[in-house]
Amino acid sequence: MGAEFVQFSLTPILIGVLAAIACALPGNFLILRRQALIGDAISHVVLPGIVVAFLLTGTVAAIPMLIGAAAAAIVAVILIEAVKRLGKIEPGAAMGVVFTTLFAGGVLLLEQSDTSNVHLDVEHALMGNLESLIWFRASGWGSLLDPVALASLPPELGRMAVVCLLIVALTLVFWRWLKIATFDEGFARALGIPASALGFGLVITAAIAAVAAFDAVGSIIVIAMFICPPAAARLMTNRLGAQVWWSVGFAILSAVLGYTLAGYGPLWFGSQNAVSAAGMIAAVSGVILGLASLYGPHRSRVGVGRDDAGA
Repeated sequence: MGAEFVQFSLTPILIGVLAAIACALPGNFLILRRQALIGDAISHVVLPGIVVAFLLTGTVAAIPMLIGAAAAAIVAVILIEAVKRLGKIEPGAAMGVVFTTLFAGGVLLLEQSDTSNVHLDVEHALMGNLESLIWFRASGWGSLLDPVALASLPPELGRMAVVCLLIVALTLVFWRWLKIATFDEGFARALGIPASALGFGLVITAAIAAVAAFDAVGSIIVIAMFICPPAAARLMTNRLGAQVWWSVGFAILSAVLGYTLAGYGPLWFGSQNAVSAAGMIAAVSGVILGLASLYGPHRSRVGVGRDDAGA
């Protein structure tokens, strides 16, 4: 039974790893720009977009869900900016008002909708369905060359792989601009870099990562991965390049260790009931951040932020 569990766990672990990396990469720049709560806001506001898409189409197909969630994320970004400018309040308060209001609206819509014939509920929105994303037809490495077996792969795997590769590519292409604009927007504008457009693009990239990860892993992991791995990485180094690598390592460790502990941890304590994989992955990422806060070599520099323009 143990070997079977490990075999079937490979697919959800890989999905969790891809989701964690996709969220952690833009999370590094959001942390340094003091916009970490944007990831939190986006992960909440995709819910009303998904529910509206379901009400309009009557299905939970990937494309309508992604379009609805992406639209909701963009609306949230616009509303946050509007509340901040028109109400003249600080960004954190604006984000808090918008994302709690939209998330509450999504929950109300979900509770009033007939979702008995689909896998869409509040628990799914928070925790995802990572445990169920198993490749049942896998029978060894030969399955990778078997068209019938490949057709049964969870669609979330391909979706997360494409999004993760896209975010990696965007990070590499805009690396120099992101580094300059993150630490000194004035200098970036003097060099002709469109700092405002770059900042908006960063938020949209974070929204894409959150939307793609939402269905598989839920909002809990999305929030944790946007903040915990990059924040822990910041405590390990004062160089941006090294910080990104640290954050990717912490994201992978959180996903793998968290999923494994969710499945096997209760057995070690004599319980037969597995715990939520999403909750355990988020908890592991929090423990990693806590350890970095206590023992990270650069924990005294956590407040340096943009002033440290290390490469």
